[in-house]
Amino acid sequence: MRVFLLMILLCGKMTVAQKVPEGIWQGYDGEWAHVTSQLIALAEATPESKFAWRPAAGVRSTSEVYMHIAIANFWLLSNTGVKLPPDVNLNLDMEKKVTAKADVINWLKRSLEAVKTAHAQLKPADLQRKVHIVDRDAPVDGIYLRIIIHANEHMGQLIAYARMTGVVPPWSGQ
Repeated sequence: MRVFLLMILLCGKMTVAQKVPEGIWQGYDGEWAHVTSQLIALAEATPESKFAWRPAAGVRSTSEVYMHIAIANFWLLSNTGVKLPPDVNLNLDMEKKVTAKADVINWLKRSLEAVKTAHAQLKPADLQRKVHIVDRDAPVDGIYLRIIIHANEHMGQLIAYARMTGVVPPWSGQ
């Protein structure tokens, strides 16, 4: 039993000793930088032919998931008072019509940068300001929390899609 416990402790220390990805444990901005870099790296590593892949009928394709993230980023930002770019159309047509890899990555990058820029301009008091979204009032901070959780949720989905189509996430090494 002691040997077993010692092995668990040593393995745990080795795991902690591994290089921590940039941004982890660095607050919102660091975590946003981390998920942003992973989303872009995975999109760029995915062959264009895999952007139309979907795991089943009626489920979002790879390109649709990336576009869903981009559209959601802009929509959530608009609820905090950030003005939408004139070419952003917040309907599902965009999700289904923008399918070319280069275009999808461009929209994804634009939305990720818009979140970064808007968040950087906020003062602490701005984060506590209440806004109305869907059916309730929420602090702006809550909207930004939803943005980062949403991005990470779909990152997991996109990793599964990638693995199912033979794409290795660039940061995993395997």
